[in-house]
Amino acid sequence: MKVIGIKFKEGGKIYYFAPQKNVQYEENMEVVVETAKSIEIAKVAFLPREVEDGKVTQPLKPVIRIATDKDRAQRVKNIERKPEAMRIAQEKIAKHGLKMKLIDCEFAFDGSKVIFYFASDGRVDFRELVKDLAGVFHIRIELRQVGIRDETKLLGGIAPCGRVCCCAGAMPDFKKVSIKMAKVQGLSLNPGKISGLCGRLMCCLSYENEYYSEIYKKMPKMGSEVSTPEGKGTVVGENMLKQTLRVKIEKDGSLVYKDFPLKEVRFKGGKKEADDKVSDDLKDLLD
Repeated sequence: MKVIGIKFKEGGKIYYFAPQKNVQYEENMEVVVETAKSIEIAKVAFLPREVEDGKVTQPLKPVIRIATDKDRAQRVKNIERKPEAMRIAQEKIAKHGLKMKLIDCEFAFDGSKVIFYFASDGRVDFRELVKDLAGVFHIRIELRQVGIRDETKLLGGIAPCGRVCCCAGAMPDFKKVSIKMAKVQGLSLNPGKISGLCGRLMCCLSYENEYYSEIYKKMPKMGSEVSTPEGKGTVVGENMLKQTLRVKIEKDGSLVYKDFPLKEVRFKGGKKEADDKVSDDLKDLLD
């Protein structure tokens, strides 16, 4: 089956749509598509290609047309409506005394509805709020409660590494992360070092976890005795990227510290798989 890849946000998930016949598409070209809920403007992520029928969710929605200047003007108009909509919604939330944090809002491309995103510690009865907002905007109102990770994904920001948060700029879906990943990678278990802007474990812990997990098992334990080309010594450091070990060796009554490639070091046993045990000060980092 021939499909075209479409994404609605930068770094967002790519969806399959049915391309029009005899239409020349280009990557990053803006197009108007039909979704299950409304008409939306989006970008071409990849050009038409054949994929297995089993990988396509039916029915496959179509690409309606290549976006026109009028379509782009409509999108700009929707964006310009956002600040005022946020202000009004915030006033209504305060009026009804609801314990909810308004995060973001977006208007459907065709103007048929507006979606408000909010965070809250518990369930919120917002039925009266919806009625109030509908009386102001005269279109369908949707309120969606999101978690703390989703909040960061919506708002974005600069992560501790100096780049845009992975969830906001380069990650279509959240990946499972765990304390075990930090342990395997030899990272400090200080909450401030391994948590992102959302206050949860950094998503990037999962990026190289497969590599680190394999190398971790090949490494000797810290403090264990090993044999090197220059004699026996004690492991005092390791570099899993370079696959080297720093060994403390006693020579002529003095201590020598030297790095050796892992393949040149002999030892009995190795590290077992890291556990997922979490100390009390790290529990807040988990979902």
